[in-house]
Amino acid sequence: MIFCVENEVDAKFDFDIEQIARSVCEEVLKSENFPEEAQINMLITDDEGIHEMNRQFRDIDRETDVLSFPNIEYETPGDFSVLNGPDRCDMIDPDNGSIYLGDIVINEKRVRSQALEYGHSEKREFAFLTAHSMFHLCGYDHMEEDEAKVMEQKQNDVLERLGITRDDN
Repeated sequence: MIFCVENEVDAKFDFDIEQIARSVCEEVLKSENFPEEAQINMLITDDEGIHEMNRQFRDIDRETDVLSFPNIEYETPGDFSVLNGPDRCDMIDPDNGSIYLGDIVINEKRVRSQALEYGHSEKREFAFLTAHSMFHLCGYDHMEEDEAKVMEQKQNDVLERLGITRDDN
């Protein structure tokens, strides 16, 4: 997996941002049986940065905790047969041949505030937001209740396999 983190706000946590993000992304790809080398970019920003991106790309005029920008349009979540379709060349990074899945944007202030709100560690919140976004990059959504249940279970399974739990303080 090719993974790049840009920490534009110089966020500091008591865990290694890149190591946790990489392990979560790798576990999601493994759990979904992603068939090729993937490329993912992550940006760590603040309320103002994510607010502007939310406004610019989604026409939503407020900050949020995480944004996902998938590069691939799936017929069905987790169905990677689309990688062999006619649009394959649009999915490949020409510099390294990997499949460019998309971008994850995480609001470091929300990592902190939501960890407090939900009573778990910042590491757990960061890992959860990373997993959540990764499943969006794999085509999952949570607009309908049944979709939300599937996505939530997948996120929890990934974090449990990594030993990152709500009790992880």
